[in-house]
This record gives sequence, C-alpha cells and structure tokens, in this order.
Amino acid sequence: MNVYVNRITGIDDAIVSMFMSKRSWTRELEEDIRRTCFIVLDPITGAVADDIDADKERWNKFVGWMDSLMKWGPIHITMLRFINLSITVEGLHRGGQDDWDAHAQRYNNRIIRSSTRLARFGNEMSDFYKGKIMPTDMALEKLGISLPDEFECDGDTWKKVINGYARKDLAENNDVLRGLYMLSIPSNFVFNVNLTEWAHVYKERNQNGRANPEVKECAEAIADQLEKAVPWFTRDLFLAIKN
Repeated sequence: MNVYVNRITGIDDAIVSMFMSKRSWTRELEEDIRRTCFIVLDPITGAVADDIDADKERWNKFVGWMDSLMKWGPIHITMLRFINLSITVEGLHRGGQDDWDAHAQRYNNRIIRSSTRLARFGNEMSDFYKGKIMPTDMALEKLGISLPDEFECDGDTWKKVINGYARKDLAENNDVLRGLYMLSIPSNFVFNVNLTEWAHVYKERNQNGRANPEVKECAEAIADQLEKAVPWFTRDLFLAIKN
C-alpha cells in the first residue's frame, strides 16, 4: 500500500480567519499573509518550502501566525476547516476501503474509489494479506489440481472465472463477477478532507484504535506525510482538535 498527500491548500485562508472575529483584520494584513504564504509554501504541494531561510522576516511572520493558529484552531475548529487536504491511497484492501468509506461525510462525500463493477480484478490482494491467506484458485494451482473450465448443473452451463464459477451466459457480466471478489483485493482511491474532519478520522483509525491493521497503517502513513509537509500538523494536534 502506498499513500500520497498530493496537496495542502487553505493555510492562508485559515490564518486570515484568525483576525476576523475581533476586527483586527485589514486588507493590508490579509495581502501580507497571502504573500508570505506564497513565499513560504511550495506552490504545487502546499508544503513548507525547503528554502525557507531565504526570507527570514517572512518565515518569522509565518511561524508566529501558525503557532497562533495551532493554539486557537483546535478550539475554534471552523478555522481549521479552511485547510484542505488532497490524498491518494494505492492498494488498501477492499474491506479496509469500506472502513475508510464509513467517514464519507467527513470528506463531504469527496471520495472516489476503484469500482468492482466498472473494472475487473484477478487473483490480487493487498500487501497486508500477501503471505497470510491463499484463495482457493491459488491453492489448487499450487497443489497441481485443475478444475474444469465448464460443467453442467441444474440445466445450466457454469464457466470458470476468478474465485469460482459463473453461469456461462453471465461470465462476462461485471455485476455478476463482482459477487466472487474477496475483501482482500487492493483498492485505490482519492479523497479530499479538511483538517478538522481529518482529525476525527485519525482519532478513529490510528494505531491506538481498534481498526484493521492495514487501515491503521494507512492513517499513520498519512499522518507522517502531513507532519513532514507542515511540521505543525502533528498527531498531538489531530488528537487535540475538538470535533
């Protein structure tokens, strides 16, 4: 399984939001915030740029604003909803995908995964299951036992497909074939989530919870990449956000 944090956006908006409630906002301040974020953050990924020492004054401003945002954001959680995360996951098993889908409302339904209806799967499984289970087809192959490509039963012809047999006239029908897929098949998906809602997902799926091991691995891998991209985005922050 691979996890990719594609892009982080909205940090500038979140910082600006801090100055609205007490009317300390000015247009000049907002422009300064946006210019500073443009300099400090990578324009493609939104991560803190590697050459942050190039403009020490801008960097010091950014640090001060981020420290304040991390102080007040976990309490006033709307501020952190301005920060959006784009994440792609490659190869989480389908059962774990279902667990991740359970939080679809947290993503504002912004999640699309590999379809078992529009695409076909072979004898595939996610990394977590490799070496732990062996589908019947693979076991029979290892044992040198061959099954017939077709057989007759109850007046119908049944054709060999992945993980079993399908009625011959339906052997190319994806809606039928998906009924034989195992929950260990690898699933890819892309989703967007704001920082406040991500914190909830992390609380539910992190290594200290009761989630499936590969789901925990997914949550922790995302957490690692977020902290690497923006050092303020720590596990302690995710656990502190009151949502």
